[in-house]
Amino acid sequence: MQQSCPKHLKHLVVKPGSKVDLGDIDPRDVDCLGKEEAVRTKLEEDVVAIDALQDRLYAEGKRALLVVLQGTDTSGKDGTIRGVFNTTGPLGVTVTAFKRPSEEELAHDFLWRVHLAAPRRGTIGIFNRSHYEDVLVGRVRKLAPKEVIEQRYDQINDFERILAENGTVILKFMLHISKKEQAERLQERLDDKTKNWKFNAGDLEDRKLWDEYQKAYETALARCSTDHAPWHIVPADRKWARNAIIAAIVRDTLEAMDPQYPKMPWKPSDFRIE
Repeated sequence: MQQSCPKHLKHLVVKPGSKVDLGDIDPRDVDCLGKEEAVRTKLEEDVVAIDALQDRLYAEGKRALLVVLQGTDTSGKDGTIRGVFNTTGPLGVTVTAFKRPSEEELAHDFLWRVHLAAPRRGTIGIFNRSHYEDVLVGRVRKLAPKEVIEQRYDQINDFERILAENGTVILKFMLHISKKEQAERLQERLDDKTKNWKFNAGDLEDRKLWDEYQKAYETALARCSTDHAPWHIVPADRKWARNAIIAAIVRDTLEAMDPQYPKMPWKPSDFRIE
């Protein structure tokens, strides 16, 4: 389990067994990062480094990295993928966006479709939303009995432990934005014609349940942050800071994994290209 986090970002990790109060965490807090210009420069460096490390991970072919992005509507899951992973070669990166389950998926246990999407060895898998929807939306919208929701926290922990014990390193990021920031981003989707397609009237219904969702997140973060799959609460009101934090942690983790190019059973000098 080779998750790693730069020292200046370790306060973002949810300690296993700790209580979480999102109201105590400022979604605009960037004090740990320093000046914006320097942070943006570091972000560019981290993105390039992630690409190089991913190439080594793919060549090694023995382990995988799973990045879980979870957050309320407009929190920046798509933006994070573009800002952190767009430079990374597409051959070894998969992105899975979990939406409302299909009839086929509902006919199985709630983790069935998630396990199918788990990254293969040598790759980075990114979940845009995830299995946590089943203890977030499922809890707030009462899509399953309370006792079933309660069982799912332990089932999620067991599932993630199985992945970890079989060579998948797991990083989970909760993109923490304020209700005010969400309002501004939703309004932008209405005002900007190029973003109209992003607007979903259903988001307004979820917005009415803001407090309930915050409580559901606090429970999931507290119950499912483990040594083998820690949660990070990322202040996400500032997009550049959100991307910089996640890129730094992903890079640090890949460097800790230290994937290696395989050694060939031959020497280049053994061959001559005519």
